[in-house]
Amino acid sequence: MSGGKDTYMNPIKKAYGYVTRTREGKTQVLVFRHSNAEAGIQIPKGTVKPKEDTYNAVIREIEEETGLRNFKVENLIAEDIWENDDGAIHNRFFYKITVSSIEDEWDYHPTGGGEEDGLTFHYFWISSIDDVELIRGHGDYLNLVLN
Repeated sequence: MSGGKDTYMNPIKKAYGYVTRTREGKTQVLVFRHSNAEAGIQIPKGTVKPKEDTYNAVIREIEEETGLRNFKVENLIAEDIWENDDGAIHNRFFYKITVSSIEDEWDYHPTGGGEEDGLTFHYFWISSIDDVELIRGHGDYLNLVLN
């Protein structure tokens, strides 16, 4: 199905995770550099599967994309309808997630399969919206988690 009114009535559900930690009183957010340079710097996210709720989807995506297991989903901080560069309409769900004891940076091979097979994601932390340029749409609600 492409374009048209159907897309608006049946948007693709996406779950985004702002994984946060506190260092020296400041909140930091986990981002990654994709091994495909054109993919830019992103936050973990993915498509919600049929019959899956967005809360469970964000947990699955964080595990598949980061390798993290010890994290807590705090709350849903934003939901919107957004048009992707390819014209697809996304119903986006942004969650705040917290971790405590964690490395400053690491590489991970995502386990979700599909187009991520064989890729390496390099994870690191940012403390400010100005630290890096995230790809379009990924930083839309950073202001709600960074202090």
